[in-house]
Amino acid sequence: MGRGGRGGGGDGPARGAPPRRAAVRLRTAKGRRLSSTQWLERQLNDPYVGEAKRQGLRSRAAFKLAQLDDRFHLLRRGMRVVDLGCAPGGWLQVAVERVRPGRGGGSVVGIDLLPTDPVPGATVITLDFLDPAAPERLKAALAGPADLVMSDMAAPTTGHAATDHLRIVALAEAAWDFARAVLAPGGAFLAKVFQGGAEGALLAALKRDFAAVRHAKPPASRAESAEMYVVATGFRGGEGRPP
Repeated sequence: MGRGGRGGGGDGPARGAPPRRAAVRLRTAKGRRLSSTQWLERQLNDPYVGEAKRQGLRSRAAFKLAQLDDRFHLLRRGMRVVDLGCAPGGWLQVAVERVRPGRGGGSVVGIDLLPTDPVPGATVITLDFLDPAAPERLKAALAGPADLVMSDMAAPTTGHAATDHLRIVALAEAAWDFARAVLAPGGAFLAKVFQGGAEGALLAALKRDFAAVRHAKPPASRAESAEMYVVATGFRGGEGRPP
């Protein structure tokens, strides 16, 4: 994805674990690099990729949000949700299905610098989240305090683990700067980080401002990936902040 109460549980899309299939092996075709062949093999052998297509989901990442919601009960009907880095729209699909905006209030708003096809029930803004105009655009679309701010933003990888970690932590910190300005008391914050330890300042801020802060790696997250998600619930608002 680009920068840019009790939950619904099993009510929405991305339900259940995909069935196992026989592994597919590819030969390195002429003109195709080994790394490309390995990527194709991984896609073909990834059960979540096939299951996402079967369920009409935009990406396998939809399963990550569904699994996190099943565990932490982040989404509920009628809430206001912001999805930072929403392309191609998998998280928006899950959020809309479980929040049901328009049926008793609530809204789902996404932003990404990459164009995102419309998701029925969601408002999508095509803009870099780091653009100075982005926060006000999001606030206007929300039309009220947010109950959940979630970020699956990721910067382009460099291949250097330490650099990639710092970049994604910087995006998570930017997401938190926005979240603390729009979250309603009792709200929640969900953001992708990488294992590596540089998110200490972010975690300290979250622990100060939330009742509970936990790390989670959903089953749909590839085992070889260093990604983790920080889940903060019970936003205290202005309580406990330094003057």
